Amino acid sequence: MQNQSAQKVSCVLQSPIWDMLKPNVASLGYGLFLAINAASVWGGVFPFLPLEFQSTDIVFWFFLSQSLVFSASFLASMLGSYFFPKATRAFLVQLTTAPYLLGWCALIGAIYLNHLSLVLVIIGGALLGLGSAGFYMLWQRLFASMPSETGDHNLIRGTVYGAVFYFSLYLIPGAVTAFLIPLVFLPLFALAIVLKSRTINFNQPMFEDVPREHPHVYRRVIKDYWRSALCVGSLGFCTGIMRALAIGNPSVGSLVNALSMGATLVAALVLLFVWRQKDLHMNVVSAFRTFFPFVITSFLLLPFLPGEYERWLAAILYAIYSVAIMVMMIQCAQASRNRGINPVFIYGFFGCIIYVLHDIGFLGGTFAETIRVTGIAPLAVVALVAMYLLGLMYFVGQGGFKRIFSQNGWSNMGEHTLDERAASIELVALSPKPSHEKPHGSKRHKGEDLTVVYQDRMSKQAALVQRHYRLSARETEVMELIARGNTVSRIAEELVVSENTIRTHSKRIYTKLGIHKKQELLDLIDSFDPAELQD
Repeated sequence: MQNQSAQKVSCVLQSPIWDMLKPNVASLGYGLFLAINAASVWGGVFPFLPLEFQSTDIVFWFFLSQSLVFSASFLASMLGSYFFPKATRAFLVQLTTAPYLLGWCALIGAIYLNHLSLVLVIIGGALLGLGSAGFYMLWQRLFASMPSETGDHNLIRGTVYGAVFYFSLYLIPGAVTAFLIPLVFLPLFALAIVLKSRTINFNQPMFEDVPREHPHVYRRVIKDYWRSALCVGSLGFCTGIMRALAIGNPSVGSLVNALSMGATLVAALVLLFVWRQKDLHMNVVSAFRTFFPFVITSFLLLPFLPGEYERWLAAILYAIYSVAIMVMMIQCAQASRNRGINPVFIYGFFGCIIYVLHDIGFLGGTFAETIRVTGIAPLAVVALVAMYLLGLMYFVGQGGFKRIFSQNGWSNMGEHTLDERAASIELVALSPKPSHEKPHGSKRHKGEDLTVVYQDRMSKQAALVQRHYRLSARETEVMELIARGNTVSRIAEELVVSENTIRTHSKRIYTKLGIHKKQELLDLIDSFDPAELQD
């Protein structure tokens, strides 16, 4: 009997599902942070604190102070990483745990000190906003520092554990949970990020980079990614509006948190499963275009459907928003690795746009609801304002008047621009690495794009090398440019990155291919038969 049990355990530990979900310090620590963060600063307010404590004033001022400091922290991190990269790195580690701990202490104190409750809630919200932003920065920096497959896997896997941990908190009495968070759970995930941060290789170009030495690289990054950030920010704007509408009913918070965490759990599991089967390519801008008609229609229906619709709309929007945040973190990590830019800068850039738009939605929804227009219900005013601003953001995101009146504006409306292609996220399949034996060719994988136009024979061979050795799109691009005889400086100039970034990509390419010299690279590429692309 014991042998049978041992065999069952062994089979579980060797199963593909266990490989996908196998815990480690990074994924467990990040998951615990997400769970605790959802219990304080997500869609609802303090789901584990007494409802009678959550008056309209308490909820409003907490959200306002927390969200304003949170978004301001991302802006400060972006600017700090650009002008003072080394100082910002030390600042993030030193100023993270203390504000988060003090913020929770202030919230607990507000429950018992009625005459100071509002002041303590405002202070607590600001400290939690600062601490939460700092922790997000540290986790993002950690995942970006890892190889792409490892970092993305840990991030998604940690998101799965975050949802599991969050629902597990409901098994603990609420009064106890409020004290366990600052005394037990916070030290645990803080210790996890401290230990893992010590393993970061700070010799990578993204950390050695001095932004002011090549500002054109950072200008190009902003140009390439602002549309992607605006798309996720539009969802943040929607959730900000729904947060404002839910202030009068704190019980909505529990539904919002539960559904958003549940949706995140399902999305992360599906992503891991599909990613294990094949390479994934996602485009944030295209995904937003798909969701946009549904989002704007949901606000159109807001004044006409019963109050229960408002609650579920808030929950569903936060669910989509939580998934978008996970995807956004993957994209930021990918940008850091591909471009060799400071991970705090790109994440701060995204976060600043997204969370500022969330604040605008929150404040706009709050004031729109108080406006009294003759013959128009407050909820209708909120819906009109939301649809107008969403439409405006969509118009700007598509290029605005500049794109419409450009020389080829009308003919190019259906084509992908360079910055839209930059919004694509690439996840190389979680599968065993191929052997480094010299291959006789490589077959096309089912479902791959058949409309790719190849420049010449070498482009076809480079595509086959990519598929066989699981190279990323950027690594393939660099490999082909090397094979064509370009120098490091020429490649860096063409791709608008630093020379150190190209050298790092070259080392990774050579390692994946199992070669050491350029001639070996040329021989390997030449060993692939371009005719395989037509099979």
